[in-house]
Amino acid sequence: MIVSQIDPETLFSAYSIVFQDVTLFNQSVRDNIRIGKKNATDEEIMRAAKLANCDEFVSRLPQGYDTVIGENGSELSGGERQRISIARAFLKDSPIILLDEASASLDVENETAIQTAISKLIENKTVIIIAHRMRTVSGADKIVVLSDGTVMESGKPDELLKQGGIFARMVQAQTEGQKWTIS
Repeated sequence: MIVSQIDPETLFSAYSIVFQDVTLFNQSVRDNIRIGKKNATDEEIMRAAKLANCDEFVSRLPQGYDTVIGENGSELSGGERQRISIARAFLKDSPIILLDEASASLDVENETAIQTAISKLIENKTVIIIAHRMRTVSGADKIVVLSDGTVMESGKPDELLKQGGIFARMVQAQTEGQKWTIS
């Protein structure tokens, strides 16, 4: 079957998306997580939140899961907003997960918590990762390198490294960049 022939509602029900920029509403933490599954019970929401490492920051909020988080989550950090997005994906429990630069703009502490949550989220799922950080995709089964909307390379990470093309140059550039120091 061709994707364009699938009913959009059916297609949407098969995947969850964790974006770099999370859209949140001026509602409670609980209600923002519930967007992942509208008829979810409070127990299901709490389980998803725990899996997404939300408990730690939610416990510090004035009303916990009932705290209203402001327009677009203005009362939360970027990492906290991201963990709510991951909790939504856990709650929805779709067979396909799309990660769109899910950890691109995070500090080290939040990135660690989010990577831990994502590792649990993607177990036994089909995962599509959009990333510019090469370490994000280092464990992938297959990498597709796009440039100007065109597939330039495709294959396993180790194969692409051996080919010495775009992917290999990106890995080398990021590896070199990690060695930089300020003197």
